[in-house]
Formats: sequence, C-alpha cells, structure tokens
Amino acid sequence: MKRRSNWKGLIVLISPFFLSVIAIAQPKEVKLVVLGVMQDGGLPQLGCTKSCCIASINRKTVSSLAIVEPSKHRFSLLDATPDIVQQCKLVDSLYKEVKLHSIFLTHAHMGHYTGILQLGREAMNAKNLPLYVMPRMANFITANGPWSQLVRLNNISLTTMQDDLPVENENFSITPLLVPHRDEFSETVGYRVKGPNKSILFIPDIDKWSKWSRSLIEEIEKVDYAFLDGTFFADGEVDRPMSEIPHPFVTETMSLLNDAPSSIKKRVFFIHFNHTNPLINPLSGERKKVEQLGYQIAKEGAVFTL
Repeated sequence: MKRRSNWKGLIVLISPFFLSVIAIAQPKEVKLVVLGVMQDGGLPQLGCTKSCCIASINRKTVSSLAIVEPSKHRFSLLDATPDIVQQCKLVDSLYKEVKLHSIFLTHAHMGHYTGILQLGREAMNAKNLPLYVMPRMANFITANGPWSQLVRLNNISLTTMQDDLPVENENFSITPLLVPHRDEFSETVGYRVKGPNKSILFIPDIDKWSKWSRSLIEEIEKVDYAFLDGTFFADGEVDRPMSEIPHPFVTETMSLLNDAPSSIKKRVFFIHFNHTNPLINPLSGERKKVEQLGYQIAKEGAVFTL
C-alpha cells in the first residue's frame, strides 16, 4: 500500500509538467471572421432607386475581416468601416468576452477607415488602441480633423508600417502589400495574414491587376484563402464611365486565372461588392456561373481557422 501511495504522488508531481509541455506545443487558435462584403456604401446604398437597393430589407455591411484570438479574449480588425459597431457586435455574438485589440487600415476611402470615429470620446473613448497604418495614412490622420483629435486625446496609438515588412503578433503575422489604387489621401495596401496553420490574402481595393508589380497567381499560391476585389462584375454595370472608378472586373479576374488549376481557383473569395453587382444575388445567373467555375463568394459571418 505504501508503494502504491508513492506511485500516486509521483503522478501528481509529474502531471503538471506534461500539461505545460502540451500547452506550449499546441499552437494558439486563431479564427478569421468575414464581417462585411460590400463596397464602401453598403447595401442598400443612399440615393439608389434601383431594384438592388429598393428590394433590400436587411443591410449588408461594408467589407471587413476580423482576426480573433479566443484564448486571448481579443480580436483585430482589417479596416474600420462605417458599420464597425454592428460588425463588432457580430464578433461578440460568435466569441463571448472578446475585446477590440487593434485595427489595420488599408487606405483612406470612406468605407475603410471612417469607423475609427467610433473610437473617440463621443463613443467608445478608447485608450491608446493600436492603429496600424502606412506612412501617408499616418500623416493624413495626424494632420487632419476630426481624426487628429483621436491622436491628441490618446484614443489611438499610431504604428507606421512598411511595405512587405510583417507585423508580428504572438499568434499571427500580418504583412502590408502596396497595391495601385486612387490614392488621393493615402497609399493603399492589401494584407497577407499568416496564422498558426493557414494564411490569407486580403485585397478589397485595387485598380487593375495589370498595374500591380506582383503576380496575382503567385500571391494566391502563397496562401490558403484569397479575398479579392470583386467590386464590379463586368463593364457597363453603372451609369458612368467605369474608367473613373477602375477595379478589376470579376470577369477580368476569372479570365486572368482561366488557365490556373482548380486548386488556385477554389482559394479565391470575391468580396467588396458594389450594390449593382449581380453576385450579391444568390439566385443570379452570374453568381451560378462564377461558382460553377470553381470560385467562391465571401459571405458575412463566415468563419475560417488560421
């Protein structure tokens, strides 16, 4: 009986050691949540009297992604949209007791950064919330109101990033990639995010793939999921010269990837849809065609493990 008691004691002493080893060996869980899929104005869009907006009852929110670290009870945003309040509530509904930890902005167009106003003293009154931006974006925020007040009152803490230089987090890394876009107030970036197991590419806005110094196919090959600019399905979609609002049409992106293997095509999730884009209608012929060709449509609330 004495020997048996000693054996039990040995187990009690050793077990915590093995548990700590297991905890170290296992990577921390990181989740990606699609918070919105629309272009800057969302759906319905103000002033639109077409059927796409008149028939819309529930709002579809502006494109944004959340990187959630459940074990740390926190999440980071890729872009701060006008729908940031609703989108943060979506994260909270999926992962209880998680708090907004940081924000990474792509550029200074309405749908991608104006949500940071909610961090001010009129609303959240955040305390030095980390805001990651490129150099021109940092200058724009610092030099112009009302954004400069967020800096002055320490609602945000600006961190300037550099092209193709990763920002390291203990559970994931995020790398800004400069892309050509209408850069009136700031440069524009997409992001490559690497989690413990999988990675993503996020490029919601770009003028044309041909203007980019990188190969789209090669960039998709580096990741498991690629969320790409799907603003317009095809030319002639809106009643204005579309050269004024250049984006790669979905038809152009599919043509560019036409000879790529299915393993590449299935990684592509189109996102950032204009309210006129037929891909937002799950019953449209255009959407069925895109899906039949092996591509995917980003959906609000979709969750991926990184």
